[in-house]
Amino acid sequence: MAKEKGQILWVDDEIDLLRPHVLFLEEKGYVVRTVTNAEDAIVLIKENDFDLMLLDEMLNGMDGLTALNEFKNIKPGLPVIMVTKNEEESLMEEAIGARIDDYLTKPVNPSQILLVCKKILERQKIAGARISRDYTFEFSQIARQLIGDVTWHDWIDIHLKLCEYDLELDQHPDLGLKQTLYDQKRECNAEFGRFIEKNYEKWLYSSNRPSLSVDIVPRYVFPFVQKGIHVLLLVIDNLRLDQWLVVEPILRQYFRIHRDYYFSILPTATPYARNAIFSGLFPGQIEEHLPELWVNGDENDDVSCNRHEHALLEDQLRRHKIELKPGSKYAKILDMQEHRSIARKIQEFADVPLSAIVLNFVDILAHTRSSSDLIKEMIPNEAAYRSMTKSWFEHSHIFQALRQLADSGHTVIITSDHGSIRGLRGAKVIGDRETSTSLRYKYGRNIKADAKHAMVIRDPKRFKLPARGMNTNYLIAKEDFYFVYPTNYHYYLNYYADSLQHGGISMEEMILPIITLEAK
Repeated sequence: MAKEKGQILWVDDEIDLLRPHVLFLEEKGYVVRTVTNAEDAIVLIKENDFDLMLLDEMLNGMDGLTALNEFKNIKPGLPVIMVTKNEEESLMEEAIGARIDDYLTKPVNPSQILLVCKKILERQKIAGARISRDYTFEFSQIARQLIGDVTWHDWIDIHLKLCEYDLELDQHPDLGLKQTLYDQKRECNAEFGRFIEKNYEKWLYSSNRPSLSVDIVPRYVFPFVQKGIHVLLLVIDNLRLDQWLVVEPILRQYFRIHRDYYFSILPTATPYARNAIFSGLFPGQIEEHLPELWVNGDENDDVSCNRHEHALLEDQLRRHKIELKPGSKYAKILDMQEHRSIARKIQEFADVPLSAIVLNFVDILAHTRSSSDLIKEMIPNEAAYRSMTKSWFEHSHIFQALRQLADSGHTVIITSDHGSIRGLRGAKVIGDRETSTSLRYKYGRNIKADAKHAMVIRDPKRFKLPARGMNTNYLIAKEDFYFVYPTNYHYYLNYYADSLQHGGISMEEMILPIITLEAK
């Protein structure tokens, strides 16, 4: 006999006729106990720990549906498969509503019974074996791919595959593949940094490039507006692709979903990337052509650096000769009171041709994790960060608002301005007191860092970045490095270790989703 795979209790008043099925399951490694009535079954499940119950709906005495409630009261977590001769849809719905795990209609054959038992009792094991096999293959495929000439299309595919495996391994933590995946992501990010250093400047002057931050509104929003379709642009600050992948299934029953991808501009930080989205201009162009709308404030202060997003959007509309009546609407959600208010007023946004909402919850969560031991305990790793994002979204006011928009047939574009990465390695940086304070990018006069750790931009204008005076250069951290000054180096190295950071060059920060939601 094969290795024991689980204990099954089969309750059927015609169990003698099902003896060949019982023997078949036993040959496959299951231990099967049989009874002919619900009363005996109640006694057995009180005294034993069964892994699965097969339950006949038409029992003598207490019927199957009535008995099911008794069984669930005793063992709420016991999986139950209902077996019946009755094919009426109403009965199926009643059984499903009564918390059964699967449903079979008599006559059943041994293969059907085996399949449903495997599905419930061995799903994790079978899925784990498949994931291990598939990931081993994909691991070698990606490793070979990195040796060749990798395009930006390839980098999107690689990042998506790694994100999808991250999500699958979240469900199978005992496979022992998390470290292998982490090592591969680190190797990929090292190659990705070299790829960006080689190609990013060319993208700024070429039409043969991936979509960048400046392209989002013209390519994905304006086509709907020009057709007279009302559209809401929702920018969720600091939302990564892997976080979107856990949120997307929540919206599938309400919208048809089309997912595309783009690359954030550098630095991958709110003052640069989000202003680029709303303006359709690179930061250097904003500073040059709209100096009154470019604020040289603290880059960690979202309010000061992005206070003109609506004006930038209006300017982009004018440049594209798009006139809206009534005009566009804009809101930024920074706290729970504003969050609740937007949910109540969402129809006001839906009633205008173009509206935009910036939602800062994910960014606040990332920053709070760095400063709060409690939040860090709640989010000790990437899996927990994804889980927290999903839980927030599922219970959020913005989700309620999106459901209202789905009911009224509206179109929504969802994206992020940049992602984040866990800073795990320090890189020494030399600069004066005027050097910017962010951890993943710096600008200032003659600042220096090891080129292995950072992309050095000596001529900001070539990279369409604000020059900010003479001799200003930028450093953009690569991989998972973060900048630390030599003074009190070890203190700050430990202080910022394992914090969620953005502004640098990594797949997590740069390769982002653009989602089009069209109401079903």
